[in-house]
Amino acid sequence: MTARRKATGLALAGIAPLVLTVVTATPAAAHGSMTDPVSRVSACYAEGPESPKSAACKAAVQAGGAQAFYDWNGVRDGNAGGQSKTKIPDGKLCSANNPEYKGLDLARADWPSSRMAAGKHTFHYKATAPHKGSFELYITKAGYNPAKPLKWSDLESKPFAKVTDPTLTNGDYVFSGKVPARSGRHLIYSIWQRSDSPEAFYTCSDVVFGKDNGGQANGRAGGGSSATPGTPAPAASAPTDAQIAAGADKSSMDMGQHGHGTDAGHSPKADRSGHSGHSAAAAPAGAHPDGALQPADGKHLAETGGDSSTAPMAIGGAAVLAVGAAVLFATTRRKAARGR
Repeated sequence: MTARRKATGLALAGIAPLVLTVVTATPAAAHGSMTDPVSRVSACYAEGPESPKSAACKAAVQAGGAQAFYDWNGVRDGNAGGQSKTKIPDGKLCSANNPEYKGLDLARADWPSSRMAAGKHTFHYKATAPHKGSFELYITKAGYNPAKPLKWSDLESKPFAKVTDPTLTNGDYVFSGKVPARSGRHLIYSIWQRSDSPEAFYTCSDVVFGKDNGGQANGRAGGGSSATPGTPAPAASAPTDAQIAAGADKSSMDMGQHGHGTDAGHSPKADRSGHSGHSAAAAPAGAHPDGALQPADGKHLAETGGDSSTAPMAIGGAAVLAVGAAVLFATTRRKAARGR
């Protein structure tokens, strides 16, 4: 081996740690939503955030803006830490107490719904950025009234399905659970708690067992619904991959490396009308802190369970290694020149 080749090999050896540092320091984000049964936010996104078809989705857009539905995979609390039931107040379960998604909390009996039956069911959860963690699924109790704001006490105290690190198939987490017997309109609530971060994601999926009672709330008048009594609500459809791809540029959720900060998670982007559907500044201070994660130079760091020092440390370490590699390369070249 010539001296020049030795110099090149040593230089590459010095650069290798730099490459590894950059790769391992790259942050990753976790986002997603239930698609079977279809979540409210997924159903409204599939209808089209600018011109939804159902009365419930129209009302949700009017309440919170279209941006929330372009951000369909981000209903979250960055600092949940397994304490969802104490952190999210009654009446705000579907939005996870995030003002951007307040339209999801509307108490209505005409949300687009999925057909459901008692017994074993295979659930699908679209994960645009997968991470390790556990899923818990809760169902509303018998007598649930969808025309009233959803409270924790409306849900069974224990999940009917719970799974840790389920199989990821074609971009979906797929797992099974035994659904309890119910009749009429109900709701399935999911909590996806990451194990590598305090962040958790939430969904509300409206389901119907047997006959849909439309504007009636399980036998009682659905006062919060604009549906005509006895008129079935529309069936919910999950967004297709094409729809997800088409709306990605309108989302403020980076599908690959979205970061979260203390301003409800992200910076707003304009919708198709040119107006922002929400304002991060409008969110209550500290409403959804991401724990240790903080904005850095106006940009948010994606969550990996670390803190805001992770990226600066990685960048600083990379810089030091880069300088070291350059010095090593120059030194070995000088030695090679003297050895000729």
